[in-house]
Order: sequence, then structure tokens, then C-alpha cells
Amino acid sequence: MVRLSLYPVGDSYLWVIVAALVLLSLLAIRPQRSGMTRGRRIALWAVRLSVIVLVVLAMLRPTLVYTKTSKEAATLVILSDQSRSMSVRDAAGDESRYAALRHTLEGASSSLARLSKEFEVKAYGFDAEAHPEELVQGKVLMPEKPEGRQTAIGSVLEDVLRNEAGKRLLGVILLSDGAQRAYPPRDVLPQTAAARLKHMGYPLYTFRFGQSRGLGQMQDVAITDLLVNPTVFVKNELTVSGKVHIDGYANRDIKVNLLFETAPGKMEVIDQKTVRATADEPVIPVKFQYVPQVPGEFKVTLEAVRQDGELVTTNNQLSTFVNVLKGGLNVLYLAGTPRQEVHFLRESLGASRDINVDYVRIDPRHPDQRPADLESRFQPGKYEVYILGDLDASVFTPKELQDLAEAVSRGAGLIMLGGFHSFGPGGYAESPLADVLPVRMDRLERQPLDGPVAKDLHLDGPLRVVPTQIGRASFSLMLGATPKASEEIWNRLPPLDGANRFRGVKPGALVLATTPQGQPLLVSHTYGNGRVMAFAGDSTWHWVMRGFENVHKRFWRQAILWLARKDESQEGNVWVRLPQRRFGPGRRVEFTVGAESAKREPVRDATFHAEVVLPSGEKVPVDLMRNGDEVTGSFRQTEKAGDYAIQITASQGDQPLGSAKARFLVFEEDLELDNAAADATVLDSLAAMTGGKALAPEELPGLIEQMMQHTKDLEVTTEAKRSLWDTWPFFFLLIGLLGTEWYLRKRWGLV
Repeated sequence: MVRLSLYPVGDSYLWVIVAALVLLSLLAIRPQRSGMTRGRRIALWAVRLSVIVLVVLAMLRPTLVYTKTSKEAATLVILSDQSRSMSVRDAAGDESRYAALRHTLEGASSSLARLSKEFEVKAYGFDAEAHPEELVQGKVLMPEKPEGRQTAIGSVLEDVLRNEAGKRLLGVILLSDGAQRAYPPRDVLPQTAAARLKHMGYPLYTFRFGQSRGLGQMQDVAITDLLVNPTVFVKNELTVSGKVHIDGYANRDIKVNLLFETAPGKMEVIDQKTVRATADEPVIPVKFQYVPQVPGEFKVTLEAVRQDGELVTTNNQLSTFVNVLKGGLNVLYLAGTPRQEVHFLRESLGASRDINVDYVRIDPRHPDQRPADLESRFQPGKYEVYILGDLDASVFTPKELQDLAEAVSRGAGLIMLGGFHSFGPGGYAESPLADVLPVRMDRLERQPLDGPVAKDLHLDGPLRVVPTQIGRASFSLMLGATPKASEEIWNRLPPLDGANRFRGVKPGALVLATTPQGQPLLVSHTYGNGRVMAFAGDSTWHWVMRGFENVHKRFWRQAILWLARKDESQEGNVWVRLPQRRFGPGRRVEFTVGAESAKREPVRDATFHAEVVLPSGEKVPVDLMRNGDEVTGSFRQTEKAGDYAIQITASQGDQPLGSAKARFLVFEEDLELDNAAADATVLDSLAAMTGGKALAPEELPGLIEQMMQHTKDLEVTTEAKRSLWDTWPFFFLLIGLLGTEWYLRKRWGLV
């Protein structure tokens, strides 16, 4: 629609009329000279009238106003997956996913060529990053093979939105198997990026390539779990357990090896088992036992032997590290009815890296359910220390108690704790332990298992533990840095609920602690080459509950060390601890370091230097951060698979405290092929979130044709104006008329 509009000067026709009247009045002025012919006067009058008309017309400013419709500029983005999982041959005709993707794009090339004439088409290949691809006459030029090690769908969508910022998008076409497999920081959830697309009004169209494979559709043997105690004492049994996941090899014998590091960098097969999976049970547990003979830090590997036809072999083994400790203490804790004291005592002793506690519960009312190997546990040399809780003597055979007495005589330590069935009430007065324990007992003290508690055999609480003069100087009861500090701690400790009443102590025995009234609570002596303690209480767990957790740990640790004759050790300790020893590529490794004195007190003013040795041998320094009593470090350069080592040196002022080393490994992982199943669910949900569609590959040409036909929302109607008075022809016409008028007057002698 075209219309003519006038825009008079000053937005008023009055000015135009006044100007026109003034100019027309000038036409009445005639030349002063006579002799002009009538034709000449008419000619001049016509020229001047034409000039006046043009001037008035210019003052009216006539303008043609019309509307026009045009399409906005828009961009179509095509993302094609080029990660290694696209090499899986599970498309129609035994074709790879990538080949099917390329054929799909080739089939849509003519449609893309037509679309690119009206809109911009941008093509990207992607794996961990988005890579621009050249588009020539609708054909996307792509690499021959997909070699990407990651599929970062979420991050790639975010990258595209940044790259195309400020543009209107027709939509985003995603051609992929749909499974995101990415390491941080490229592991942005695809749903997060889809939410941004929805907010911006850009639809996502997804095309899935590949199948969601189930059991038997892929041949693979993988070690999926590895459990190993991170520490074990030398010549103690180390249990290694794991799980083998078997796909496509049902009812076939698969060999699983246990490898142990026998020399730096040298792994040796020390045991082998054969497993067989069925279609119903593809996961098979395995367990190995090994007794390390020398102390140190060693690598342990569980390995499934490679099978014919396996596409992925990086998951055939798992490794970790184990610390084999020298000089550690093996402690056997025997108890009856579970009590809070049992739990907290085990927790406190378990906090010491050099103390290994084996706990055995024996029900006095069901002695037939006791461990079958109990007798062997009392053999000399099996344990350095024995703890007997509230456990009646009747649960043991006379031979077992005799063997225990013999083990103590040869150097083992023994401590008996208080309880309703400990000491005399437990029947030990007539057992081989009667001579071993440092307190007197009588057979008349016997407490029947099902009878009422004889109150005269026990001391009612609350009972505060008061170290004697001898006890204050003993290693076991030294809870502070100085005797005075230790005494202050004992004065603040919560009291015991009660205790056994000792009939007396044997000659030569030392009373280390009593009640405020002088009743013995902690008595010690030596028996043969062994050390023995009798502790009448069984409620030190109150110390932990009232905020004295470290005191509880120190007391029980020092008691065990004294019983094992380790109280004179002067060796300090620098340590480094990792929460785990296996990490995926690119993962952050966090660790804690510390130093302890010979008494296992933390050295709080110690300074540390840390560095990480890479698999290549290069050493990288690591900054440490102190947070209270903890010193922590963090390391992120773990892109390469292999063995790494954290090396720590510590000093206190100018005095070196020692060094420590801990290894960890970054396992080799084929993120794309370890589980290469396609994920249609993700693609469907992403398309639905954005208002797009999840389509089959053969529907791509139709989608592009539909985009070209349905672009009404891109059409914009605008009002255009074309002025008629400020154009070059109008200007030249006015100048021409003025020039003609001047020329005629000159020629006719009027000027």
C-alpha cells in the first residue's frame, strides 16, 4: 500500500500559504523597460510560476509512505558428535554411528544448500569442545574418523550460545548418541544448557545414532570394584576383594590375577582364580589373601585376563596402594555383651595407624557360636596384646586360658577390664589366669551367669580416677606434656559409672590409680616376660561424650604401648594421608600432612614442604594450607594416567623431623568406550525441554524443508518513506528553472 503524505514546514500550512501569496505577488511586478513582446512576458511569467510551484512544493515536503515485508537474519546451528563412542558399529547394516551420521548429513545437503541462501548455517563438530566445520554447497566437511576422548554435550551447547551471542537462532540440530561422558570442568549437565535454550526461545532438534545395549550385546570383561585395607602389618594377612563384570562371555572361564609389587615398578602375579559368569549373574565376586613379608608401600592390582573380541581393555584391571607397616601392634579384643565401652575403645585404638585391633565377640550363653579358630589366636607370637572385656571364664577351654598365660609369660601384654563377669566374679580365680593377673581373687566371688548381681563385689559410682604417686610418673597415665598438666587433666575427667571391688593386690604389683577413697582401680605387674594390667572400670566412654576424645585415645594408646613394651620408643613420625589412592584423569587430589612426636603428640609448629612426582619423573611443588591443626594440600595436574607420588619433608625450626611419601595412581580410562551405550532418554528430554523434537535421522531433510516454509515469525513488516522534495532531480529542476529565468533576462537585455 502506497500513499502520499505532506509534512509542511513548521507543521503548519499557514506558513506555506503566506509564502505562496508573497511569491505570487511578485509576479505582478513587470519590467520597467517597455518593448517586450507579449510572448516574452508569458515565457518569463511561466518560468517564475514554475519556480514558485517548486518552492511551495518543497515547503509542503511531499513524501511517499509505503509498507514492506522482510525476513530477519537468523542462524541454524548443526552439532555433530565426533567422539570415539561414535565409532561403535551398531547402526543399520553393521555401519558405525559416525558413518550413519555422515550419510544423514549428506542426504540433507541439498536442503541445507537451499536454506543457506536465506539464512546462515553454522556447522560444528564436537567432543570435549566445539570445532567449526566448513560448509560447502550444503555439505559439511568432517574428519574421516571420530577420535574425541570425551562427549561434553552440556558444555558444547553453552559454547555455541556464547559463540552465536547476539544472533537469532532458527534452532540447534544435535546429532549424537546422546550419552554425555566428560571430565570436569567440561561436565556441565546438558539439562542446564537446554534450560538456557528454552529461556532464549531456541528449539533443539535431536537425532540419535546407536543402540542402548544390554547384556550380551557387547563383549567386555571389567574389574568394577577393588577393596583393600590401606594398611596392614608385616606378615599379617591382607585380604583383596573385588568384582568382575562379564558381558558377552557367559559360561566361559575367565582368569583373574592378583598382582603385587615385588620391586619398584615390577608387578608379579602372586595368585590366580577362575570365574564363570552366567546370563543371569554377570557380576562375580572374587577374593584373595596374601601375607606381605616386608614393610613398605606397595601397589596391588586385580586383573582380568583379556579375552578375544574385547573392544575395551582399559577396564580389565584396577589398582591401588597398601602400606605394609613394620613394628605395628596386633591386639586381640575379646568381649561378651556389646557395650558402649567396647565401641569407643575400638574407635580410639583404631585411630592409631600402628595398632591393629581384631575384635571377637563371644556370647557366654551360646559358646557353641564362638569362632572356630579361637584356640589358634592364643598361640605365642600371634598377638602382642590381649584385651579381655566383660567375659566369663567359662567361654574358654582350660587349654585356651593356659595358652594365653603362656603367651603372656613369653612377652605378650594382657589387660582385663571391669564387668559383672570379670576377675573373681567371672570365675578367673580357678583358671590359669589366676597367677597372671595382678589382683587377688577368690572362688567365692563367683557371679552366676543368670543370677542376681552381687553388689558387694562392685563399687558404686560415680568414681573419679585418681592417679597414685607411682601412677603420675608412669607412661600409661601421662596425659599432659608435664606431670602438672597431666594431673589437671585427670582432675577434669568425668567419673566412672562404677568398678569391680578388688580383694587386694599381689606382692610386687603397682597400684597406678585409685578412687578418692583409696580403692584400687588400675593395677599392673609383670608376669614372666609379659606385662599385665587390671582395670576395674568399664565406662571410660564418658570421657569421649564429655569432650575428652583425644584424652581417651591417648590413655588407651599408651596403655597398649606399655603392655607391648613400646613405651620407650623415641621414634617420631611424619605422615601424609589421602582419602583414596585411585583417581580418574583430571580429578583433584586432596591430602593431609602432619608430624607427631615420639609420644604421638602432634607437632603444631612444624613446617612442611610438599611436591608431587609425576609419572614422567617431573617434580611439581604443591602449596600447603594450614587450617587449625590440619595442614592440607591439593593437586590437579592429573591428566595423564600412571603412578604419582606425594613427597613430604617436615622440620621444626632448624631441626628436621623426617619425611614421608604416599603414592596414588590415575587410572587409564576410555571414557567413551567403557560404556558406549547410546542414551535416547537424554536426547528426548533435551528436545522436549526446549520445544524442539527428537527425530529419526531420515527425518533431517524434512525438518530443514519445514524450517524454510514456516518462517512467518521471522517476517517483519516496516513502514518506509520516500521523500519527493529533497531528491537530486527536484534540486536540478529548481536550479534549471532559476538558470533559465536568468538566461532569458540576460538575453533579452533585462539585466
